[in-house]
Formats: sequence, C-alpha cells, structure tokens
Amino acid sequence: MPTPNKAASVAELTDAFQSSNAAVLTEYRGLTVAQLKTLRRALGENAQYAVVKNTLTKIAANQAGITALDDHFAGPTAVAFVTGDPVESAKALRDFAKENPNLIIKAGVLDGKALSADDIKKLADLESREVLLAKLAGALKGKQSQAASLFQALPSKLVRTVDALRAKQAEQGGAE
Repeated sequence: MPTPNKAASVAELTDAFQSSNAAVLTEYRGLTVAQLKTLRRALGENAQYAVVKNTLTKIAANQAGITALDDHFAGPTAVAFVTGDPVESAKALRDFAKENPNLIIKAGVLDGKALSADDIKKLADLESREVLLAKLAGALKGKQSQAASLFQALPSKLVRTVDALRAKQAEQGGAE
C-alpha cells in the first residue's frame, strides 16, 4: 500500500509531466551538489531539474500517458521538466554535458513524442524559436517586396509599350 508521501510525490510528478512541453531524463552519477546547482541555473526559468526516484517517476509518467520512457528509469535519474522553449533547455543540457561528462542524457519526450539522446542533441543544434521566427518574418517580407516590385513593373511596362506603339505609329504616319 502506498504511503501518503509517495502518493503525493507521484501526483506532483504526474502534474509536472502533464504541464511541461518536454521532459529530459538524465543520469547524474558523479556530479557534485555544486555542479547540479550550476546546471539548474543554466537551465534557467524555462525548466525545473529534479532528482527523482525511478519507480515513482515511472508510475507518474505512465499516469501522464507517457510510456516511451519506461526503459530508461534505471540508475540515478534526474528529470528536466521544460515549460519554456525546449531548444534552449536542450542547449543548456548539451553544453553542461560537454563540460561535465558525468551528466548523461538518456532520453526525453517532446509534446508526447519520444526522443532519443541523439534527437535531443539535434534539438539543441536548432536555433531558438525567436531566431527562427525572425528568419521567417524576413523571408516573408522579402517575398512581399518581390511581389510589390512585380506588380509595379507590369503597369510601367504596359505604359512603355503603349508609348512605343504611339511613337511607331507617329513615325509611320509622318513617313506617309
């Protein structure tokens, strides 16, 4: 029979899985408390990094409808619950893992879809949401400028053609 503390922990973890955009499982074996504190700071306000118990977290993930992570709940596990931009959090985890090889990214989930460690590294290589939106806006603005130039060119070309025809007719009329 589960104790009230364990039931509360499962409920809290289930809520964390449901309210986050993404969750990344990591192994933190060999990291000091100071290093974990540095990692939490690196993740910023976009993510909450929590050292968890495997059994309780597996139950909570299953209650949240996430079964893809079941095989990864082994060894010392911590979860980064991402509520902001998942790219920024993936970059923070990747960069921290480069400096601290004891942090191992196991797997994750993004909007209900399972991610492997390689997928998370690919996600970290993406540009941030703001940069991608700015590039999209720039591309759309460029296309609008091209369209405006094209629409402006058509009437002016028509006017030049009509003027050329008039000049040609005036020449032919004057030559007769």
